Amino acid sequence: MEPGFQSERAQLPRNMIENSMFEEEPDVVDLAKEPRLHPLEPDEVEYEPRSSRLLVRGLGEHDLEDDEEDYESSARLLGMSFMNRSSNHRNNMAGVYNQEPSGGLCSLSSARTVLVGAFVVVIILSIAMVVYFLPKCTFTKEGCHKKNTTLTFIYPLDANGQVFPWPKVRLPTAVVPVHYDLTLRPNLTTMSFTGSLQISLLVKEDTNNITLHSFGLKITKATITSKGSSQPKDVQILEYLPHRQIAIKLDSMLLNGETRILNLEYSANLSDGFSGFYKSSYQDKNKTRILAATQFEPTSARNAFPCFDEPAFKATFSIKIIREADHISLSNTQKDVTTPVANGLFQDTFAKSVKMSTYLVAFIVADLKNVSQETASGTLVSVYAVPDKMDQMHYALESAVKLLKFYEDFFNISYPLNKLDLVAIPDFEAGAMENWGLITFREITLLYKEETASILDKQTISIVIAHELAHQWFGNLVTMEWWNDLWLNEGFATFMEYFSLEKVFPELEVADRFLTTRFKVMEKDSMNSSHPLSTSVKIAEEIEEMFDSISYEKGASILLMLKGFLGETVFQKGIERYLNEHKYGNTKTEDLWNSITEVKNVDLNVKEMMNTWTLQTGFPMVTVKLDTTANKIHLCQERFLRMSISQDPSSSPDSSYLWHIPLTYITSSCSNYTQSKCIKTWLLKNKTDIIYLKEPNVTWVKFNLHMNGYYIVHYEESTSKKLLGLLKNNRLVFSDHDRAAFINNAFILASAGKITVKQALSMTKYMKNESSTAPISEALIQLGHIHGLVQKRGMLQLAGRVKKYIFDIFGDLINDQTWSNNGSLSERQLRSTLLDVACDYKYGDCVQKAQELFTNWEITQNMSDLPSDLTTTIYSVGACEVKGWEFVLRVYNSLKSETEKSKMLRAMAKSSNAQQLIWLMHESLHHSIIRTQELPFILATASRTLAGYLPAWDFVKENWDDLVEKFHLGSFPIQVIIVKTTSQFSTKNHESEVQTFFDSLMDKGSQLRAVQEALEIIRLNIQWMDKNLKNLEVWL
Repeated sequence: MEPGFQSERAQLPRNMIENSMFEEEPDVVDLAKEPRLHPLEPDEVEYEPRSSRLLVRGLGEHDLEDDEEDYESSARLLGMSFMNRSSNHRNNMAGVYNQEPSGGLCSLSSARTVLVGAFVVVIILSIAMVVYFLPKCTFTKEGCHKKNTTLTFIYPLDANGQVFPWPKVRLPTAVVPVHYDLTLRPNLTTMSFTGSLQISLLVKEDTNNITLHSFGLKITKATITSKGSSQPKDVQILEYLPHRQIAIKLDSMLLNGETRILNLEYSANLSDGFSGFYKSSYQDKNKTRILAATQFEPTSARNAFPCFDEPAFKATFSIKIIREADHISLSNTQKDVTTPVANGLFQDTFAKSVKMSTYLVAFIVADLKNVSQETASGTLVSVYAVPDKMDQMHYALESAVKLLKFYEDFFNISYPLNKLDLVAIPDFEAGAMENWGLITFREITLLYKEETASILDKQTISIVIAHELAHQWFGNLVTMEWWNDLWLNEGFATFMEYFSLEKVFPELEVADRFLTTRFKVMEKDSMNSSHPLSTSVKIAEEIEEMFDSISYEKGASILLMLKGFLGETVFQKGIERYLNEHKYGNTKTEDLWNSITEVKNVDLNVKEMMNTWTLQTGFPMVTVKLDTTANKIHLCQERFLRMSISQDPSSSPDSSYLWHIPLTYITSSCSNYTQSKCIKTWLLKNKTDIIYLKEPNVTWVKFNLHMNGYYIVHYEESTSKKLLGLLKNNRLVFSDHDRAAFINNAFILASAGKITVKQALSMTKYMKNESSTAPISEALIQLGHIHGLVQKRGMLQLAGRVKKYIFDIFGDLINDQTWSNNGSLSERQLRSTLLDVACDYKYGDCVQKAQELFTNWEITQNMSDLPSDLTTTIYSVGACEVKGWEFVLRVYNSLKSETEKSKMLRAMAKSSNAQQLIWLMHESLHHSIIRTQELPFILATASRTLAGYLPAWDFVKENWDDLVEKFHLGSFPIQVIIVKTTSQFSTKNHESEVQTFFDSLMDKGSQLRAVQEALEIIRLNIQWMDKNLKNLEVWL
């Protein structure tokens, strides 16, 4: 899935003890006396009992490491409860003592203290003796028990007070699905649907119940059929809402190897959000039309039909959809037959699917039009959209056909289906979703209108299509076993989107964009709030939070590094082996490393090396010291953090971090980075190492060529000065990506206090002669961040000096730009970036020229008169005035091109009028004129402005409940909203305000990782201002 901008928010699952600890009499069920259910075998560890350990029974069969936090929480809560009671008791007694004469109080207290102390000593000694003489016992989550004794478990109760037979969030594996036969009847008038489902089941372990997922479905009939029997038997259904599970209770045992068919009839409403089976709307000839579409990843298939909604429960699917005559229906496979049914309706029957996970199932009912083309291998590729956007489909079709062929050739595995549909959905939360054979997109990421779209619009659409097509192999054909390894899906698809486009569409020059994404993810990954690529997750909110830049961009970055180290041929063979060994199956991260290691000519333990990148948080900083006298290089690695928690680095847990780093470097003796003979490699496995140079008289070294390695480099002072001198005198000795990396690394090192801000700013001085997009863009990002911090502090004079410094460096280059679409993609992107900055900061005659173009457009209303690469800048300047803002809004409402509407929305969200910004936010929240899916983008854009950053945060506080109803808690939009609306704060007061607000939310957001990230960003801003503000004032 490509993240972008859901049904009702689910309550977080809670342990039974936390639900009941403050009740007088919690419900306890002794399952030793109950009929046999699923056998539970908790992990057990033997050790001597300790009196300080809290013994808690009845928390189910969760893995200890998964539930450790819940146990600690329970212990704290219980402790607090007892402490409070003790405190109350003491307070009551204090009232009695206060009635004693004052003269006798001290002697009475003294005697009592001695007695109480003696009593406590006796108790402690007694406990110690009991502990010492107790036999060894086995501690589990249920407490201490002797071997060969029966544990007593507490199971949850369903809504009717009956025992629910499964306590875990993850489903049991006693019964697995083999095939689903699903018939759906969506009603786009009543906004509801009915379903009829038969699940063919295989029994893997003896059991007397079947547990699966269901949420928001009203099951009206449930029966089960035995093999060879035509008589279905009614069964009882229990539902446990916190886990979104149902259980089928059976009268007799199911035995290993048996098969059954579970028959379910149900009904539900179409979702108002963006997940499950949901409704979307659009305007067609001034009429509102409704369509129904699905979005199941990660955990919403259960909202549309009862199922085993986990990636590892793969099965085949046969789907039938009953629809009205003026609609079409689409699903994962081709339509086999359409037959008329009662009341003028039609039933579309789709071919049986390949084996796949539930989150990849998809179906759509709508009035859509399409264009199609068959590939050379016989796959029918089609692009669908609402009727009035047919003219915007052709580029997507052309791209998809070419990219599909590339992937088939590169993976040496044919696309396994005979059709591939790409569908633009008007209301869509993410950027796109890789449903097998039926990929869904937000309209802006699929539809392209040549006359008005920019070259970057074409690049974005191509990237998203390439990402989703890569998923047809990485994610669909081979799927991660559980969401903790989501990066296997998303990291690979992100890597392949760039890799494939460099091969198929080199003119799109995506390398610069990939570099920028690496810089951004390393900024996030250099924080304490980051997480490893492979991270334990359990509940829905934790799963949602895995869809972040770590899983996507960090995953892609370490694959780029690995490809460079192994070579493209070996890397490709390893991927091919991995896909063939595990097709139609599920994998863990280690399976990928094993497949690559097994490729011939690989004499490297890939698993050992790459585990250091997937199982550890963050990335290393490599310190480089060149000893020119001894002709050797001293290397040292450590985890890079912009804010260290520990004041003593040697005692920090980060001091034990160690990576296997595939270093690349060039030296002054052979510095041509385009020649392979000059590029040297070194695998740094230890904390420190020494490279003895073979070439004599080496005067400088440059590590991490093209920033292809996922690490930053800190050069000691003499080497740093030498490299800076080369940049000033002969910058082309380094590639444009290396020059961008110098800028990025300098500012990120300064943010951590490794170098001074003066040294970082000195790095930008050479840039008066710079002309390449990558280093200029990175410098503008870093200087823009500084400008934003001082501006939001109200230091407008200093902010003005920052702007002056920017134009001292880049003013001449800006003056050379033309208001046109001429040049390569990189040149056009640079022009767009420079003029956007110039007009934002009101440099030169930029605003005047943009206003002239805007005024002319108002008169002619012909968008083709505007240079398409620069329309965002032109709209932004025009929308600065009330009249212009209102004109942009009117055009926005009537426009059919989503790419152009997005630029207009950005221009309106950059307004300096706070009332306009607040109006935009509310309109999007309530989906009146602006779609709700745009709200995170509006908030993020407004938060970067002086007029908008405080109103945006106030809006989030005031409308939090509505936001988490619209979007899933933990979802990417919620992450964006939390982080972006607080990212400009740099004071203790704002930190305290944000902390207090999220603490008050409890289970409505306080536990989210994005909250910790937001708070850390604020602290980093405070740290930067405290350390660097005076130096900045002196420098400027």
